[in-house]
Amino acid sequence: MKNITLFVVLSVAIAGVFVLGSSIYTVDEVEQVIITQFGKPVGEPVTSAGLKFKIPFVQEVNPIDKRVLEWDGAPSDMPTKDKLYISVDLFARWRIVDPLQYFLRLRDERSAQSRLDDILGSETRNAVAKHELIEIIRTTKDRVPLLDTALGDVVLPSTEQGINVGELVPIEKGRKLVEQEIFSAAAEKVGVFGIELLDIRFKRINYNESVRPKIYDRMISERRQIAERFLSEGNGEAARIRGNRVRDLNKIQSEAYRQVEEIRGLADAKATEIYASAYNQSPQAVEFYEFTRTMASYPAIIGENTTIVLSTDSDLFKFLKGMNKN
Repeated sequence: MKNITLFVVLSVAIAGVFVLGSSIYTVDEVEQVIITQFGKPVGEPVTSAGLKFKIPFVQEVNPIDKRVLEWDGAPSDMPTKDKLYISVDLFARWRIVDPLQYFLRLRDERSAQSRLDDILGSETRNAVAKHELIEIIRTTKDRVPLLDTALGDVVLPSTEQGINVGELVPIEKGRKLVEQEIFSAAAEKVGVFGIELLDIRFKRINYNESVRPKIYDRMISERRQIAERFLSEGNGEAARIRGNRVRDLNKIQSEAYRQVEEIRGLADAKATEIYASAYNQSPQAVEFYEFTRTMASYPAIIGENTTIVLSTDSDLFKFLKGMNKN
């Protein structure tokens, strides 16, 4: 009889412990809990940490994370407004602010991540399609570019026609405002799931692999056209400089020749004046001057095989009359 009583007491004690264990649960600091009864939520969400109680066997504990969670989307190809296909990699941060709504609509984090994929991916495509590539690449529209004044009059071809090399394409918004547009549109849509979207950012933006070689080829072609423009302008400037150099050189030589002739003329006049003043002092000096000048002219006139025909009253001949043939 005692054995039966002891068995009953032990059974009741074990059942009591089991029931008590099934009615007690703990809520962690980073969790919030939804209590369900036969699969349906009952009561308010439990958001405070500590030891809690529930109806054993009937009610079930569904923990929900209340920390800031990460969403990291896969890179996706999408076209910009200027018809350039780019690969966009986006990430976001979110948290669950209405656990009951979250549980009713999504149940678990895997479903939430899938829904974020759809919403954020869709809003990103819409935003990228409405803006040109430069709007998405540049952080903001406020920047002071370093302009090269030497490139000011070179005009780029194709899509950049009319934009100077040293001048950046005007930006109306910039990447931060594009991110804000995506955030505002997506935050409203995810709010119905009890989710608060905290932030989104572009992690990486790159050209699509299929169009990247074409983009690079186009960039190379445009830069070659610019180089050819520079080369053509350089050759024209070089020709102008060479022409100016020849003109200036001829002008300098002409001026120098004029000055030389003027100096030479003045020198000859001065020499003539000196000779005249020196040899006009007496008749003998005049005669001596005539003699020396005539003698000086003979070597210039008479060569080794020179034949001269002179009249007998020639000034040159009068000094040759009395010359000895020996």
